[in-house]
Amino acid sequence: MHTEFYRERAQPGMLIIGSDSHTCSSGAVGCLAIGLGAADVTMGLITGETWFKVPEVVKIEFIGEPGRGIGGKDVILYVLQQLKRNTVASDRIVEYTGAGLNYLSPDARFAIANMTTELGGITGIFTPDHVTKGFIDGRKLARHKNASHYFRPDEGAVYAESHIIDLSKVEPFVAKYPNPDDVVPVTNVLGMDLDGCFIGACTTAEEDIILGALVLEQGLQMGLSPRKDGKKRKVVPGSLPILDRLQKLGLAQIYEDAGFEIGVPGCSYCVGISADRALEGEVWLSSQNRNFENRMGQGSIGNLASAATVAASSFSMAVTNPQHFIDQIPAKKWELMTGRGSLKGVSSGQEPNWVEPASPGEATTGESELGVNQWAISTSQGNEAINTSEKVKDEREQRDENENKIIHGKIQRLGEFVDTDALAPAQFLISSRTNEEMGAHCLEFTNPTFRSRAKEGFNVVVAGKAFGCGSSREQAVSALLGCGIKCVIAESFAFIYGRNQPSLGLLGFTMDDPAFYQAALDGEEISINLETNSLTVGDGEFSFSLSAMERELVEAGGITPAFKKFGKELFDMICGNTKDARRVVEVSGQAVGMQW
Repeated sequence: MHTEFYRERAQPGMLIIGSDSHTCSSGAVGCLAIGLGAADVTMGLITGETWFKVPEVVKIEFIGEPGRGIGGKDVILYVLQQLKRNTVASDRIVEYTGAGLNYLSPDARFAIANMTTELGGITGIFTPDHVTKGFIDGRKLARHKNASHYFRPDEGAVYAESHIIDLSKVEPFVAKYPNPDDVVPVTNVLGMDLDGCFIGACTTAEEDIILGALVLEQGLQMGLSPRKDGKKRKVVPGSLPILDRLQKLGLAQIYEDAGFEIGVPGCSYCVGISADRALEGEVWLSSQNRNFENRMGQGSIGNLASAATVAASSFSMAVTNPQHFIDQIPAKKWELMTGRGSLKGVSSGQEPNWVEPASPGEATTGESELGVNQWAISTSQGNEAINTSEKVKDEREQRDENENKIIHGKIQRLGEFVDTDALAPAQFLISSRTNEEMGAHCLEFTNPTFRSRAKEGFNVVVAGKAFGCGSSREQAVSALLGCGIKCVIAESFAFIYGRNQPSLGLLGFTMDDPAFYQAALDGEEISINLETNSLTVGDGEFSFSLSAMERELVEAGGITPAFKKFGKELFDMICGNTKDARRVVEVSGQAVGMQW
């Protein structure tokens, strides 16, 4: 899905939401593509609206030129090594820019944008350029390129942080189990025995799969052959068009000659469910994007690398440096890299026509009627009656009278980077139809006593950084609800998980006061007051922040019950605004006269 959406649908300047954490992949073409939970996306489809807290932006500037055969996977692994996940990118948008973009193909940008979620970012967006324009202009259907709007950062744009990544320092890397930022040069782990090699999933674009085949071809020509050891080798292209191209180029046959099974396009081992599941104790090298505990299958050990590194390692089933194979690929064979997403496949060298804000003197008639200090936001409107603020107030007061505003419980302490794969194990996603059924497996493999303790009243989770990182699966929240958790407090939440909590009716908020974490020991009693946004634990009292929207969603039991109550005016009601009040927003300074 991500592969073809980026290749043939997403356009520069679009705002895109999708119910998967790797929706951010489309940021490769200069659009703002953000992953959300399924309930969030569904509500956007129904109401035509969604909501965001406007995030900070961190800039990553690429400089230098990468070596031959270095693609997007090794680049993003280097970024993870240098910056670490859920640090500089946490709860921020990552903007990729710099002179180094001249050497990064659309497919390389795709891999980097794809794994921005592993970096901890809300999304990644590449500054569009002549490479982007050539890629978009190469599409066959006009409707999938004519809606493009090419934006670039303003001169003197202010960022939360800025970092420089030198592409000339990138080499083949391996991210060691179970952390995608535990990245080392492949030379540090040469000879690591492997039980399986996997090339595929959404991160591995056409360019990477082609290079993997060329590496295998060089190995076969050198007299290497796959060992008859019964170990597993599988390649799964990201889409049917890529599979078709491999077959037409004869590269599918090379994969088969090298002992690889070719699978139907999809996630395959990257989610570790159904038939493609690594066994307990098996060690794998994979070109997928995540190597969390149990990700490829319960008890399995997954390590991440580029398709070229996985291909080179597949002959001996031990980690191997692909560079020798890459250096042997003849120039004519290298021309096979000319695909939709390669630099050679981008014919245009023309810079795009940039969209710039209009000056105040260029305001349209519609804008002048509103006044130069007002920004008109276009919203879909029907003929429904507008609920008044008095009615909103009455609704709130009624709920206040009927609901208890104080939560009492005991604390269960968890650590950092508790991922959604652990909260809602993949093998139970399909069979679990209720919160209770999903809750029966919450943290089953990583914290076996968690569920029984929750039933005993240890129903408030206190955790560290990046709680809920990983997959967008909202079943992670369902599992916590199903085993009786009333509230989750953490140093930080992964972006999608943090939105899924109120959308499904689970209270959650962040605390950054070290004194709180010193007081909030495992087993301590805690009292949370939603009227005063304060809590007590031990002898200490602490305040917390919870937005009005999040509070309203939690009190309603989630976004679906709120929609059943308020209909398409959901966001107006829970924000306490009317559409008329939201459509005209006061702005000043450089934003005056801006057209959207």
